Amino acid sequence: MADWDMLVRQARSAGLLARVRHVLDQHQLLDRIPTVARWHFDAAATLADKQQLAVRWEVAQIRQALTELAIPVIVLKGGAYVMAQLPAAMGRLFNDIDILVPRDQLGPVEAALMLAGWNATGLSEYDQRYYRRWMHEIPPMQHVKRATVIDVHHAILPDTARYHPDSAKLRSRAVAVDGLPGVYVLAAEDRILHSATHLFHDGELPHGLRDLTDLDLLLRDAAVEPDFWPRLTARADELQLGRSLFYALRYVRHFLDTPIPDSVFAALHTVTPNRITLALMDDIFTRVLAPVHASCADAFTPAARLAAFVRAHWLRMPAYLLIPHLFHKAFIHPTLDNDAPKAA
Repeated sequence: MADWDMLVRQARSAGLLARVRHVLDQHQLLDRIPTVARWHFDAAATLADKQQLAVRWEVAQIRQALTELAIPVIVLKGGAYVMAQLPAAMGRLFNDIDILVPRDQLGPVEAALMLAGWNATGLSEYDQRYYRRWMHEIPPMQHVKRATVIDVHHAILPDTARYHPDSAKLRSRAVAVDGLPGVYVLAAEDRILHSATHLFHDGELPHGLRDLTDLDLLLRDAAVEPDFWPRLTARADELQLGRSLFYALRYVRHFLDTPIPDSVFAALHTVTPNRITLALMDDIFTRVLAPVHASCADAFTPAARLAAFVRAHWLRMPAYLLIPHLFHKAFIHPTLDNDAPKAA
């Protein structure tokens, strides 16, 4: 029972309780869960099912709100997994819905969503300026009645980031969602690259292991295509995302034993870090991608989390912007700045 208790605590912390239940169900093992633990898994699965229904309905509302603009609305991350009915949707929990639109349509999109009931969340004036000037998205928008949150992106990385994947290339290969004209999801390779980029450019990883399991499921599903791996590495090179892909593949193999041909790592040799950097990254990410739970931490975990935070911001912003920004977030109205909903 102590092991079941620990599993429930770790899985809940990682946002994986419903997904663990789904895996156990796939292997006909639900009856092996003790009764006193079973309700935790069942409750999480009920919530996940309810959220998936809500995501489908919410995406339909977003499409309706943006119909007059006649632009493709590309759903990203977890919402895309649901809309495309991918295995990565199983047991997935959500805090928000992310969409990608052309940069020159940000103003009309924001106005249309406001007319439909979404409004900017309570960010400070500093964060409002920060989002609109530097980030790859406008400030999160929350519906006045349903409290659902939308993140409207024009790119998958900020303009100030070290790498600059071309959003037009992402949009050009988007795949239409059946039954919802005007709604799209990224192509299979681009979904994986976006997930990897989000994971390894985000300084806060409360659900890092969940995002890693997303990648595992996306890779296993897409790898049935015979030419998938060469397409994936070529696309990563085209979008300047080879390093993020390398780390994603390294750590899904480490944590989840995802089957990845050695030839894929050979194809990524030009973006592979040197031995010292790789050893340091292993020390960091084998800690920060574990569940945020005391049982998964050691004496070096706080330092690893700080290092991941600093690294992500270093990749997102040059030093002349990063240092003043971190100073502001640490010492000037930190409570107000952190009141916005966190990304899913």
